[in-house]
Amino acid sequence: MKSCVTISLVSALRGGPWILWDDLSKSIQSAASLGYDSVELFTEGPDAGNPGELESLLKETNLTLGAVGTGAGKVLRGLSLTDPSKDIRDQARAFIGEMIVFGARFGAPAIIGSMQGSHGGDVSREEALGWLAEALEDLGDTSAAAGVKLIYEPLNRYETNLFNRFTEAADFLDDLSTKGVTLLADLFHMNIEEADISATLREGVRHLGHVHFADSNRRPVGCGHTEMNPIAETLKSLGYEGCISAEAFAWPDPEAAAKQTIDSYRKYFG
Repeated sequence: MKSCVTISLVSALRGGPWILWDDLSKSIQSAASLGYDSVELFTEGPDAGNPGELESLLKETNLTLGAVGTGAGKVLRGLSLTDPSKDIRDQARAFIGEMIVFGARFGAPAIIGSMQGSHGGDVSREEALGWLAEALEDLGDTSAAAGVKLIYEPLNRYETNLFNRFTEAADFLDDLSTKGVTLLADLFHMNIEEADISATLREGVRHLGHVHFADSNRRPVGCGHTEMNPIAETLKSLGYEGCISAEAFAWPDPEAAAKQTIDSYRKYFG
């Protein structure tokens, strides 16, 4: 497994659930100094820093890029894969496609979270899931061709009404033809939706591709009430080898949150 910390370069969203903020060079250097293996980026679009800067920083620090988030397409541009407007759905798919290409340059997958959208109003659940399936088929194949996976993230009920539970999303992927899509197990969302996180991971392991590491209150692990030991033991017993990526609030501040997270990672996975 790889320890991973999130970095947001979208200053307009300061206060969201990312550990390190704004300054690409400073954040990567901080992650390296604390002993992380990789970083996960949240950017406004398919780039980060000055031309060549990300590649240089990763090489200099010997870090890898764990994943790239696509959520800016939703929160900054209002795009989703299940919008009633075909034009907006097409724009959403194009944006995610660009993010796939960006991440794949560094061997990193793209994550679809908020850009999945939701159903309601004039859009039925059946219609929304049809559009989602169509998009995942296309984008999954795009990812596979680029040598990476596309990561789909079930979110809690307050953020989407498509898939809230991990196993339901896993069953949905079973019905797709593409082999380029995997699932993200976000421990914060799962704390809300799952009765037994460990049992859910075992049941849905066939599609497990990424883990977001956060406590029950979305603060760094160790600052809430999630029982992390059985979850960690389950992930180890399942042979999970991907990222354990801290998508959590920078509480009480980015430096302390990053330190708390790497200490927790070493406690449970070291």
